[in-house]
This record gives sequence, structure tokens and C-alpha cells, in this order.
Amino acid sequence: MTQSLTRLLDFDDQFRRDSQQPQAFLHRRDRRFAQQQQTQKRPLTVTAWLAELHALNDQRQRDGHDPRLRRWRQARWIFAALGAVLGAAFMAGLLVYDGSRQINVTLLLVLIALQLAFAVLTSLQAWLGWQPWSSLLGRTGEDGDPLQSLRPALSARIAHTGGLLFALSGLLTLLVMVLVQDLAFGWSTTLQASSHSYHQLVSLIALPWQALWPDAVPSAELVAASQYYRLGQGSATNPALLGTWWPFVLMAWLTYVLLPRVVLLLLAALQVRWQAAASLRRHPGYASLLFRFESPWVETRGEDEAPREPAPVQVSVAPLPESATLIHWAGAGHGSSALVSSLSRDEAPLQLRAGGNSSLEEDAAALRQAGERREPVILIARGWEPPTAELSDFVQDARVQWPAGTLLALVPLADEQGEALKDAGLLAQWQRFVERQNDSLLLLSAPQ
Repeated sequence: MTQSLTRLLDFDDQFRRDSQQPQAFLHRRDRRFAQQQQTQKRPLTVTAWLAELHALNDQRQRDGHDPRLRRWRQARWIFAALGAVLGAAFMAGLLVYDGSRQINVTLLLVLIALQLAFAVLTSLQAWLGWQPWSSLLGRTGEDGDPLQSLRPALSARIAHTGGLLFALSGLLTLLVMVLVQDLAFGWSTTLQASSHSYHQLVSLIALPWQALWPDAVPSAELVAASQYYRLGQGSATNPALLGTWWPFVLMAWLTYVLLPRVVLLLLAALQVRWQAAASLRRHPGYASLLFRFESPWVETRGEDEAPREPAPVQVSVAPLPESATLIHWAGAGHGSSALVSSLSRDEAPLQLRAGGNSSLEEDAAALRQAGERREPVILIARGWEPPTAELSDFVQDARVQWPAGTLLALVPLADEQGEALKDAGLLAQWQRFVERQNDSLLLLSAPQ
């Protein structure tokens, strides 16, 4: 269940990031991924696509819980704890017996029926999309919240968790009270009801377990012997008989309180999973992603529609400066030992990370550590992705913080293994990026 929610949240995050990229770049990227999956005979799924992008962009993997689900987990734990405490207190209060009067089975049956009704209504509000707990779980209608349509189902799952713990603790308390006390059950009602009609009622209630545990079905003699009146002064002729109600009470609680909560909790978990999958399919970025998977990337523009070609760029790849300070932008090439040895002669160069999933504080720390070494710095990036404004800001911040005259060699890669970028169009794109910085100490370089 958690995996389906995190997949929906991750897809929405990626959709928001992709909205800042050109459609041509997205189409090429996703079509290339689809072709790779087909070539390697791997399933072409959103999960695999997200995992690929997470690995490329150095984003968090699915090993932990999404922090945006924290309040839902906290609410579930709170309801579970409250359910366990209240269930034990509820059952202990019902079964308190001081010998002055019998424990009313009728009251127990009414409360069991109420528990069943609450459980059914909880599931009903989830399937109908009601949100009675919206004020407890934050504002509704938040713009762009991918979990908005799942709130009723998530609320129902929380409520059923509390209800299940209530039923379990109540059942355990009942068993403990049967063991440590000599309980005497009876039945009474203001309505005009004979022992015969009451026996028919309890026999109907006991139908689910009649064949499994016949002793848990009250006999007509037990029903007749255990009826009492509020002004009655006499005691039962056979007091030991009054304690034999407990198997019926136990099975009634198990059948009509505990088991429905288990079933409805499982259904609520399945509903969350189904609705998360449905929300993913309805997401505005889902259909366009499938289109990019299935449609070949072909540029077919007429001469009148074709944009003017950019002015030719003379790509100038400078030699790598000797340095033992490497910064992996968005984790580019971080896992390639061959790349590190081709960039630095030092056996153990300082490898820093910035950009991508790094915070602003982590970027600032990387700049500070690199500047303290007072030597040229090699900045490694993914050459198949267009340079971003974030990278430009990072270069400008470096000039402010580093000592004057510090060389910065920008090394765009062709792949994660550290191959040098050779595509003329991509190299021209990075050359234009370097020229736009107006920084004579910023070089465009390649692995040796």
C-alpha cells in the first residue's frame, strides 16, 4: 500500500520537474528509455521509469517512507493506541460484577451491534467519498495535492486500525475477566419479551458458529434461568449456570466486532491501492508519458515552420588542469572509478556532490570545502541533459566564495561510466553555456 502512494507522489514530483524542461528533451529521454527496456526485455512500467530517473538524478530511492505521509502514519498510530486502551476499558467496565446483579447480555448485544454499524458506516463513507475527518487531517482542496482523492480511503484505514485494536483488546480483556472472576450473566429488557423469543434471537445471532462450537449457543433452559427483573429479590436456582453465557459473548464479539474490522481494514488497504493506481492513471502527466514511450522521436517541420539554426559555435575543449578536487553535479559519474582516475592523478581525490537532490546548505558546504583547497576544481555534469539555471547559479556562487584566479573545468559526460561527450550538437550547447557565463577561468574540458 505504501509503495503505491509513494509511486504516485514520486510521479507527481517528476511531472513538476519535467514541466520546466523542453518537450523535445522529454520525448527523446523517455523514448530512449522505452527502447532500452524493450531491447533488454524488461517491463516498461512507471515504477521502472521512476527508478531509472532516480538513479540518474541522484534522487532518493524507495527504501524509506515519504515524509509527506508522516501525518497519516502518526494518525494511524494514535488511533491504534486509543483503540487498544479504550477497548480494554470498555470491556472491563461492562464486565464489572460485584454480585448485586447480573451482567446484562442485552446491553452487550446492543453495543456489539453499534460497533458493527460504526465499522460498516466507516467503509461506506470511504466508498462514497465522504470526508468527515477532514478538519483533523489538514486542509482539503489543496491545489495540486495528489492525495486529495485518497483522503476518504486513508481516513477509513485509520479508523479501522483503531477499531481493530479496540476489538482485540476487548477480546483479551473478556478472556482475562473470565479467568480471574466468577461472572454471572443474565438478560433483561423493558420490552415485553418472553424467554422463548429471546432464545430465538440469540440462536439467530449464533448461527455463524452453531456447527463449529455448539456449546457457544445458549440453550432454552439457560435463557429461561438467566432472565431477571430490576425489582426481583430472588437469586437463580442454579447460579453456576449463569456463567455459561461467556462462550456466546466471546463468539458474538469475535464474529460481529473483530472479524468485520479485519475484513474491512483489508478492504480499506486495497481501496487505497486501487485509488492510488487510478489517480496515477488520471494524472495529467500519465497519458503524455505513455505517448512519449510509444511514439518515435521524429522531427518533421516544414521549411516555413523550422526555426532558424543557431549561429555556429566553435567548440574549444581545454586540457584538464591538475586537480584533486572533484564536484559531481547531481551525482554525475560518482560511481565510476575509471572516470575518477581519468580526471585526477591523485589516488584519492576529494569527491564532493552538489545539485540534483542536494540542499542549498549542502551545495554551500561543497563550495566551501572546494575553495579551502586553493587549487583548480573539476565540475562533472551529465552532457546529455541541457545545462540548467541552477548550474549557472552554482558557478556564480563559486566565483564569489572561491579565491580569485581559481580555475573551474566543466566536464560534461556522455554516460554514467565517464565516456567523453562527442556529440557535436550537445558539445555546442555546453560551449554556449560556458560563453554565457562570461568567465575567463571557466573551461570546457573532457576526461583524458
